[in-house]
Amino acid sequence: MKTKLLVPTDFTNEAHSAIQHAVKLGVIIQAEVILLNVVKEKNDISNATAKLADEEKWAKSINENIEVRSIVRVGNIFDDIGDAASELGVSMIFMGTHGASGWQKITGSYALKVITNSSVPFIVVQDQLMNDTGYDSIVVPLDLNNETKQKLEMVANIAHYFDSEVHLITPNESDEFLSNKLKANRIWAAKYLKGKKVKFTTQIVDEGDNLLEGVFKLSAKVEADLIAIMNLQKNSLMGILGSSYQQEIIANKAKIPVLCLNPLKSTIASGSILVR
Repeated sequence: MKTKLLVPTDFTNEAHSAIQHAVKLGVIIQAEVILLNVVKEKNDISNATAKLADEEKWAKSINENIEVRSIVRVGNIFDDIGDAASELGVSMIFMGTHGASGWQKITGSYALKVITNSSVPFIVVQDQLMNDTGYDSIVVPLDLNNETKQKLEMVANIAHYFDSEVHLITPNESDEFLSNKLKANRIWAAKYLKGKKVKFTTQIVDEGDNLLEGVFKLSAKVEADLIAIMNLQKNSLMGILGSSYQQEIIANKAKIPVLCLNPLKSTIASGSILVR
């Protein structure tokens, strides 16, 4: 079965950015890109279909080799994203957002709920287009959770396709027990990435900074093209990703795309679109 990437679109610049990211990855992994527009009334279907035809042309203008199609659904876009992803069997969702104020005004808790409840990974983008060389530099915050392994599997596979350098960062923990556990996690992550032949660096947040501040500082320093986070609801040193942490990362002022993964019982990489 052909791999499918879903892009919900509201025909904005941010949606165009999401389409461009999906097309560039889709060409590499030979995936089909599916554009989704959700309308409130059946009477809106005809107009949406015409607009989606233009969106397909835009996708083809990025790379004529991409396989792209579109669908229209009647309902609420934030409720329907997960349903469409499940019905279509997509492997990843690329979604545009309008920054901090727009994220709150346009999507509110609905989009956060979509990300939290979906088993499909999201790459959330603002109006920053993907570079010609792709995701060259990926920042990965680490904490004490076992689910971090799932994130590293996905990141490692993305890194293989784009020859990325991965930058690991952990909190600066004063508690000796927690500090030792974080050190062990860094060692494990470094060993894992080395075994996957992925270029990487390891960093500890500057003393006095929290992890969020550390992530943004490191992202600026390495000119990050992607930040990868796990959506963990509890027991995370990174904070609860349903609150301000997630919103600040996703709507970061540098407009860096964010890979957001929800923990699964089995590892993400098994059967992943990005397994080599």
